[in-house]
Amino acid sequence: MDQLDWIITVGKCALIAFILLQVVPLMVWVERRGSALMQNRLGPNRLGPLGLFQGIADAVKMLFKEDRIPGHVHALYYKLAPVVCLVPAFMTFAVIPFGSQITVGERVLNFQVADLNVGLLYVFSIASLGVYGIIMAGWSSNNKYALLGSLRSSAQMISYELSLGLSVIGILMIFSSVKLGDIARQQGEILLQLGPISIPKWGIFVQPLGFLIFMTSIFAETNRLPFDLPEGESEIVAGYHLEYGTMQFGLFMMAEYINMTVGAAMITTLYFGGWQLLPGMSAIHAHLGDLLALSDMAREWVRVGLEITSFTLKVVFFLWFFVWVRWTVPRFRYDQVMDLGWKVMLPLSLVNIFVTGVLIYYKVI
Repeated sequence: MDQLDWIITVGKCALIAFILLQVVPLMVWVERRGSALMQNRLGPNRLGPLGLFQGIADAVKMLFKEDRIPGHVHALYYKLAPVVCLVPAFMTFAVIPFGSQITVGERVLNFQVADLNVGLLYVFSIASLGVYGIIMAGWSSNNKYALLGSLRSSAQMISYELSLGLSVIGILMIFSSVKLGDIARQQGEILLQLGPISIPKWGIFVQPLGFLIFMTSIFAETNRLPFDLPEGESEIVAGYHLEYGTMQFGLFMMAEYINMTVGAAMITTLYFGGWQLLPGMSAIHAHLGDLLALSDMAREWVRVGLEITSFTLKVVFFLWFFVWVRWTVPRFRYDQVMDLGWKVMLPLSLVNIFVTGVLIYYKVI
């Protein structure tokens, strides 16, 4: 890599980190306003229009509160645990493509921090490190409720990581690649032509069962309702982060929302075409190019802008879906969570692989 390549890579890293940091207060606001909307109440409405500045007030409060460490905890691991949860959440977004390529002069720009040839494996391997932070928090807190929460989390994540990994085998069989950029690119092909209507080869159409398993497992992996057993307020007070306050608790909250964003981006990339344009955007691209008499290079930048917009809208929808489910579906019992993971999700994942193999063999897909 030459110096310009390093500058571009660092710039992309800084941009992604900045955007992810903005997602956290926005999602806190969406969570609170969304739950208020569903429960026929107001929610935050004092600071700024529609309470938009409430997140800033909460962040300032957490930053300036006294950072008191309880005397009974294991101090080193107690401080380290939130960081171990947060860092993998940032790292996983590095291989997710949010746009296709564009050629500027002799240089090809990828709208992706790192175009790894093992991108999907990288996401799974790095994301699995987050559970160590939760286990570390529960153990180092020296509190029985925190320890129970961390044990629940480790068992839940191990149970659903198996189904999560198996659910994408069908995608790998169909697209023959573990590069997320290749998977997103191939979803631009036409699966079925029904007169004037074209059905794209999105993952949701070729792997509907795999999509359901993957999405359910993502809910379990991010500890969101109805799988928030590690926090279970009605049973274990607050679970693994019971002894945490101030900005250390804020880091756990940031990790959860960034993991939600990564999960929504993975669902978008694997099953909803990634940066492939939404219906109607191709016509907008052509119309804008003709209306403004744009040059070929300008048309390319408009195309990339629409691709990033399309990707963002899909991710935003799934982030809202996380909130919608949280305030709609009640929390499962712990035995129900384990039964679902081992007795339902795992067998269905294996059935999905078998059916996909049969359909590929007979050239149905």
